[in-house]
Amino acid sequence: MKKSGILHSELARIIAGMGHGDKLVLCDCGYPIPHGRPVADVVLTLGSPGLLQTLKVVLQELHIEGAVLAKEADQRNPSIVKEIQGALGGVEMKKMPHEKFKEYCRTEPNVSFVRTGEATPFSNLMLIGGVVF
Repeated sequence: MKKSGILHSELARIIAGMGHGDKLVLCDCGYPIPHGRPVADVVLTLGSPGLLQTLKVVLQELHIEGAVLAKEADQRNPSIVKEIQGALGGVEMKKMPHEKFKEYCRTEPNVSFVRTGEATPFSNLMLIGGVVF
């Protein structure tokens, strides 16, 4: 049995397989995940685990060079934007319209998903894999 780190087998597999520039979308429980994409479904109940709790765990194991968030979050969910920025530290976070974000997630190669129990508006975040050297 694995002793530490991410114990969710599918999430651990996805993170271990990520390379430089690969993308991992942490999304709310209602996000339309495209069929055929790798997904680690970690939802337990509505609201659990939340996006921020999931993000903090993922960042312990995944080195990232950037992140993308929907522009609408600034107005519709400013508290989560502030929390995400705090968790990301100095990592650059770009913003794009939500519809463009969803299209990007559907069409870009090397995108995997983590469905969280988050149930607040525009709580979807794309992490872009970095390299540790």
